Amino acid sequence: MKTSIRVAIFSFIATILLVSFQLGKSKDNSGIEFSTLTFEQAKTKAKASNQLIFIDAYASWCGPCKKMAASSFKDAAVGELFNNKFINLKVDCELDADGLEIARLYKVRAYPTLLIVDSQGNLKKKVVGFQSAERLIELANSIE
Repeated sequence: MKTSIRVAIFSFIATILLVSFQLGKSKDNSGIEFSTLTFEQAKTKAKASNQLIFIDAYASWCGPCKKMAASSFKDAAVGELFNNKFINLKVDCELDADGLEIARLYKVRAYPTLLIVDSQGNLKKKVVGFQSAERLIELANSIE
């Protein structure tokens, strides 16, 4: 009898842990889906799909950049909006192949710098500094 109660309790706890893990895992997959395209490829895709390009210009050592990557960019509402409205690029402006050129073109002087550009590379909006999920939604909605 004691053994069957222990087995039942163990099974119950294991089920709860498994469900919690799966829910946490699905939350990690929500948010902005950043493309691995080059900037030129993104411009070509933007032209074909009639979309704008959202660029997260960051540096690997930047604390606010890491905080946004772990929080604001993972927000489900942010992800839904940005994934539908933009081609999303995450560019390390110090290490990535396109990074130095993007930093030069758009005068990136601090991190994070968020850029929205059209398919020709024309700057539509530039925001510097940490942005909450709410402010990212405002940013996306401010672009026509």
